[in-house]
Amino acid sequence: MLSWGLSNQLLDPKFTTISKVEQSLGFHSDISPGNKAAAGVFPMAACNLMASYRVTFVCLGNICRSPMAAAVLRQQLEQVGLAATVTVDSAGTGDWHVGGPADERAQAALERRGYESAHTARQFDPAWFGESDLVVALDRSNLRDLRRLARNDASGAAIRLLMEFDPVAGVSDVPDPYHGDDADFDAVLEQIETACGGLVHFIEAALLRRSSR
Repeated sequence: MLSWGLSNQLLDPKFTTISKVEQSLGFHSDISPGNKAAAGVFPMAACNLMASYRVTFVCLGNICRSPMAAAVLRQQLEQVGLAATVTVDSAGTGDWHVGGPADERAQAALERRGYESAHTARQFDPAWFGESDLVVALDRSNLRDLRRLARNDASGAAIRLLMEFDPVAGVSDVPDPYHGDDADFDAVLEQIETACGGLVHFIEAALLRRSSR
């Protein structure tokens, strides 16, 4: 990703544009600076202009896909200077693994690619809808479960599918690798990495929109 300095120029409408990728992710022209080079990054010096942001990933048991996604997004946010602004966590819709670590194969896949693998599984609490800006489901089954838990329209609006942020992938779900082997975990991790790149762009736009209010 390319870095850019936050200046008055970024909020000047004559410098704004929109790319096809950003358009497919729901971005708007008034939040996508042209000199962002389609991959803008907020410098840490600008973070004091922005409210904190929270992302919660949700899969079935919180031992494979959602902790992998959380580890990936944390590292990508650190790379663009947003680690102190965005809180990332994860949970499962089920309670089978609460209190336990991530699946050993998930940990191994993360470590092979240089990510942190420490994790303690949790079950999603509907009260967290009020704390999270985005609740990101790893597949459509999780999405349906989360929508049933949503208490109001605002909670429902926060729920998104991770693969929405990789519009060129052509798939809706990150497959559950639990019954697979190491190669399946590696493939899922690659899928998550690409989608999280789009999610970072979405978060950047949301933060810029907040800072310009």
